[in-house]
Amino acid sequence: MTNLTASHAAYRRGEVLAATPAQLVVLLYDGARRFLRQATIAMRDGEVERMHTALRFGERIITHLDATLDFDQGELPQRLHSIYQFCLTHLNSARLNQDPAKIEEVSEMLGELRDAWSQVAAEVECG
Repeated sequence: MTNLTASHAAYRRGEVLAATPAQLVVLLYDGARRFLRQATIAMRDGEVERMHTALRFGERIITHLDATLDFDQGELPQRLHSIYQFCLTHLNSARLNQDPAKIEEVSEMLGELRDAWSQVAAEVECG
């Protein structure tokens, strides 16, 4: 590991350890979207193994977000659950049909959720 890589990893660890729960959700969305971008590029380049690996990481993050929903918090968790299930189904379809546009659709959807959580995180910081 180079010094630059080690420094970046240490910074990321510090960022995660200091994050509020809402900020952690934003970081998870960022990670999922990064893996989905990698999967899209790999799919377009015909790099099947790299595509599967990146897609799996993105799916694992979405599954984690879904698994941590608190259904005692009203209607929002059920809506998020439906969105996450749609995303996972859509990504599976993208994999089977080799359709990078479907991966991009999921990434855009996660981007909208990320922006909403980012606003929540900012309000929590200010509040």
